[in-house]
Amino acid sequence: MTDIPLWRLHLLRATYLLISVGLALTIGPDLLSPEPEWAQRQGATASLLAAVACLCVLGLRYPLQMLPLLLFEGVWKLIWLAAIGWPLWRAGQMTQVVEANATECVAGVVLVALVLPWRHVWQRYVRQPAERWR
Repeated sequence: MTDIPLWRLHLLRATYLLISVGLALTIGPDLLSPEPEWAQRQGATASLLAAVACLCVLGLRYPLQMLPLLLFEGVWKLIWLAAIGWPLWRAGQMTQVVEANATECVAGVVLVALVLPWRHVWQRYVRQPAERWR
């Protein structure tokens, strides 16, 4: 395994903190007092994001062990951009809400791509032998 410099661990911790605080501020109020219509349309998504925010708190203590959470963040945002944002943009059907989501997703993908220790990710999740099946 590669040795991760302390500054990189602190950068990862800052990213986990940014995600957890950002999500708490944006979805926390709606989760604490949900309107019935909001709960039906966005309740499941908000609950999933609240779970991500809670797990990011673990990233403050275990920044390398929680890397799959950052990978998840980057991958779901890439999927949203490819499956929803890009087709709507090409069709000229971007609304203000979709444009705001697209901006947040692009920023999230760029942030994750910049902070991940890619050599460690490659060695840990690609090159390392898989765990036994039985």
